[in-house]
Amino acid sequence: MSQSVFMEYKPLSGREFPRFSGIKTFFRMPVADIDADYDVGIFGIPFDGAVSYRSGCRFGPSKIREVSSLGRGYHWGREINFFEKIKVADIGDSPTVPVDQKLCFERVEKFVADVLKNKKKFISVGGDHSTTLPILRQLKKKYKTPLRLVHFDAHLDSYPAAWGFEYHHGTFVRHAVEEKLIDPKISHQIGIRGPLAGSDDLDFVKKTKINVHTVDDIRDDFKKVLKDLDKFGDEPTYISFDIDCLDPAYAPGTGTPVIGGLTTYETQKILRNFKIKNLVGADIVEVSPPYDHADITALAAVDTMFEILSIYADSK
Repeated sequence: MSQSVFMEYKPLSGREFPRFSGIKTFFRMPVADIDADYDVGIFGIPFDGAVSYRSGCRFGPSKIREVSSLGRGYHWGREINFFEKIKVADIGDSPTVPVDQKLCFERVEKFVADVLKNKKKFISVGGDHSTTLPILRQLKKKYKTPLRLVHFDAHLDSYPAAWGFEYHHGTFVRHAVEEKLIDPKISHQIGIRGPLAGSDDLDFVKKTKINVHTVDDIRDDFKKVLKDLDKFGDEPTYISFDIDCLDPAYAPGTGTPVIGGLTTYETQKILRNFKIKNLVGADIVEVSPPYDHADITALAAVDTMFEILSIYADSK
C-alpha cells in the first residue's frame, strides 16, 4: 500500500511560499503514487518521437509543471474551487522510450491501465498528439464502449501515413475511429482551419460523419457552436486539447503552428460552457517550450488544465 494514501490534497500556499519557490509539481499539488486516494491524477508523457515538423514537446510536462505554480483553484463562472471539491495529485510521468514509439506506447498503455485499475480520472500532459492513442485504447478496454471525443486542434489528425509511418501525431483520430475507440458521430473537432494537402484530406471526416467546427464556424455563429456542443449525455467522454488549436499569437510554442486560430478567450468560453457528466479523461498536448516566448503557450496550457479540472469538480 502506498505511503501517500490519505494525504491532504492542498496546494502549497502562495501566501506562505512565493510561487517562484518550492519543488515544481502540477498546481503545486502533492506528489502521490498511483494507488493513493486522490480523485484526479495529473501526469506527464514526455515523448515527441512522432512529430512531423518542430520537435521539443517532450519538454512540455516539466515546463507546464513550472508555470502551473501560478495556478489557482476558484472558478468565477462555475462558482466552485476544484481544490475543495476534488482531490488532485501529481502522479509523475508515464515511462517513455524516446527512440522507439512502439515500446513507448506499450509503457504508456501500462501506466494508464494502472491509473484506471485504481478507478482514477486523469489529465495527461504531453508530449505529441500520438500519445492520445494508447490512452484511448485503455479507456476503451475499461468502459467497453467507444468514447465521445472532444478534440481541440488546428488539424483533423485523420491523415494518412507519412514516410511509410502509420502513427505520427497527425493520425490518432483515424486510428481511434478504425480501432473503434471513439464514436465519430457523437464526437467533435473544434478549431480546425488552414490549408490541406488536397481535398481528399476531407474524405475521412465526411465518411465517418465526425462533427467538425472550424474557426470560421465559431466566428460566424459562436452561439450556435456552443449550442451544438451542449449535448452531452452519460457517454464516457474524453477531451483532447492540442495547443495548436490556438492562434500562434496565443501559442507560439508548438510544433506545427497554423495562423488564423482560436483565441484563449474563445477556448475558455467553450470549455466553460461544458457540463460533462461522465468525463473520464483528458489531455493537453503539443506544447513545445523551445519555441515558446515568455511562457505564453505554457500559460495557455495551465489555464486549459484549470478549466478541465473545474469540469471534473462541477460534475462530482
